[in-house]
Amino acid sequence: MPRYAGACHCLTVRFVVDAELTELTTCDCTLCVKKNALMAKVHEDQLAVTEGEAALSLYEWNTGRAKHYFCSRCGIYVFHRKRAAPDHFGVNVFCLEGVDMAALPVRATEGIGMTVADPRYPGPPAV
Repeated sequence: MPRYAGACHCLTVRFVVDAELTELTTCDCTLCVKKNALMAKVHEDQLAVTEGEAALSLYEWNTGRAKHYFCSRCGIYVFHRKRAAPDHFGVNVFCLEGVDMAALPVRATEGIGMTVADPRYPGPPAV
């Protein structure tokens, strides 16, 4: 199985992904659009933080089910626990070494229509 080394920009947070990457995904939810995310979906057993776990910042909103992790030093989004598949992570492929992104299909996923459950964040305005 392939192993990909991953890190944030400042190299404080380092991790490995042991997975065959078969596709990349985008998401049209308000958060993914703003962070311009291109992700690879991996099972939780296939991702391990090797350095800097204490430097990870957690961002949660809406239902709180998705867990978005950023480096608290450089601010880079490294990965998130998925709301629709909580035993999987979406990994920022731009943080991974050796991924041939041109060789992988990109699938657009729909997140904008997910239920908004937190009244503190009403979601995007109705069109």
